[in-house]
This record gives sequence, C-alpha cells and structure tokens, in this order.
Amino acid sequence: MKKPRKQDFPVYKARRYLEPGPVVLVSSKWRDRTNIMTMGWHNIMEFSPSLFGCLISSGNHSYHMIRNSRECVINLPTTALTDTVARIGNCTGSEIDKFAEFHLTAEEATEVQAPLIAECHANFECRLHDDILVDKYNYFIFEIVKAHVAPTPAHPETLHYLGDGAFMTAGAIVDRRELFTKVS
Repeated sequence: MKKPRKQDFPVYKARRYLEPGPVVLVSSKWRDRTNIMTMGWHNIMEFSPSLFGCLISSGNHSYHMIRNSRECVINLPTTALTDTVARIGNCTGSEIDKFAEFHLTAEEATEVQAPLIAECHANFECRLHDDILVDKYNYFIFEIVKAHVAPTPAHPETLHYLGDGAFMTAGAIVDRRELFTKVS
C-alpha cells in the first residue's frame, strides 16, 4: 500500500475528516413551539440502553427548548433533502416556523412531545438520559426510547458535513461480515 504524502493542516478544520456520522435534523418542542436544527456533531455511545450523545451550542435556539423539555427527535434525512438541510442550518427558529417555512410534515411521536419529520428516512425519539456535561460542554446524552425506520432502502444515501458549506454523500456499501467473529 502506498503511503500518502501529508502536509500540515489547520487544527480547527479537523472536523472535515472526523465528523462522526450523517447529518441529522433535530426536532424539538417546548411550550407549544416547535423547532428544527441541523446537526453533525453526534455519536452513538452505548447499545443497551441505546445512548446518543450530541453537542448543541448554547447560542442555538434549540438548546433552550431541549434543555427545558429534556427530549427531542433525531431525524435522518436523505440526500433528497440536501437543500432543506442546508437552509435549516442557516436560520433560526426564534424568527420562523421551520416546519412551515421548509414545507416539512410534523407527525406526532409516541414517547415524546417533540414531532417527527415525516419526510426523513428514520426518526429516533429521545429523552435526556444524563445532563452532567451540558453546563460545561453543551453535550447532551439522550436515550433513544422509540425508533421509526423506513424498510427501504436498507442503506439510504445520507449526507456528511465537511465544513464550510460542503457535504459528502455516503458511499458504496462494503460488506466484510465474514471477518466479524463476535455475535451481536
């Protein structure tokens, strides 16, 4: 294997290579108001209970809604919603109703008050599991309490944020299950 030649790179741009997963849309509800935010900083932390960690800036309108309600829905958009994802991330819900503005359908969740986004491939209803890192780092740890996933496609084309307004789409599926010896 050829070793790639490397050069110095700005540390603040490291996220271009390290963003952990697909871009998601986070829906929230507090005092009869709803909101949607675009998020790229998140990760799965545990399998059972299913824990999801994410960073939400305290300057973000959703931060206060989620901090107060202690719940949200993590919605997985596909590339069909690329322009909507970008636009949602570049405006504030304190000034507009993002469901109306972006023609998205709010559906009732079964375990939380925050709405599902019907146009997304999957929706994960979440309750705050641990807030020990919220005040210091704006890092929320949620438990996924209900999941809704479209059966097809099995591997939807998702977006991954590279920073500076650039996205990458999920690539081809590489199957190496025969190399895994652990039974899950």
